[in-house]
Amino acid sequence: MVRKGVGLLAASAFAAVLGVAVLWAQASLGTAQAFAVLGGSTVTNTGPSVIEGELGVSPGAAVTGFPPGMVVGGTIHTADAVAAQAQVDVTTQYNALVAAPCTSNLTGQDLGGQILTPGVYCFDTSAQLTGPLILDAQGNFGATFIFQIGSTLTTASGARAQVINGGNSCNVFWQIGSSATLGTATSFVGNIVALTSITMTTGATIAGGRLLARNGAVTLDSNTVSFSSCAAPVPALPGWGIYVLGSFLALAGWATLRRRQNLTVRPAGL
Repeated sequence: MVRKGVGLLAASAFAAVLGVAVLWAQASLGTAQAFAVLGGSTVTNTGPSVIEGELGVSPGAAVTGFPPGMVVGGTIHTADAVAAQAQVDVTTQYNALVAAPCTSNLTGQDLGGQILTPGVYCFDTSAQLTGPLILDAQGNFGATFIFQIGSTLTTASGARAQVINGGNSCNVFWQIGSSATLGTATSFVGNIVALTSITMTTGATIAGGRLLARNGAVTLDSNTVSFSSCAAPVPALPGWGIYVLGSFLALAGWATLRRRQNLTVRPAGL
């Protein structure tokens, strides 16, 4: 019975871990995960931008402004096989984001001033962010936020988006039906996956995310783009998963102790 119970708990613990792995797979960008910036036609930069990760363009081949811009921890790919495959994977993820069932329609509402929990948020046309946006992960490292935006995303100067309560900003996805423009000194999070173009105005930053434009240009101006907080994440188990795993370890330890006691305490002559 002890062995059978340990086996069942082991299977439950494995299922818990597998469930987290599946969640991560659903949010996968494939080979595009290595790219901090990926353009379809061109990538242009003005000023001392810092890109932490790969930078590429495909099927276009023009990358300008590096230097003075810097690519840290990666290389520049111009119309090569690596960038081409990354664009294929971006397209796959873009289509998956479009297909995600909408859980809340925010058409006509400003994202500024909102506190949102994990879900799929839809805008039939354009979306705006003119103040702070708080994404509350509610203690779940794997919490996912998807924004489906029919046309454009525009942020005002100094706008801010952040993930709180134990979430991962790299689990935020912005599917843009045309183009995105981040205003001056905007502090942003998440992966912008745009059908056409992405423009970062002076001083805008993304900490924990990527700029991925399928068909058009990515335009930079003294920006910082980094997904370093996404690198090699260690997903946290949900509360029930921790309980199951803890119970398994406790029972396994008890079974080992009983076995040692049975081997040590034997009747005389045996």
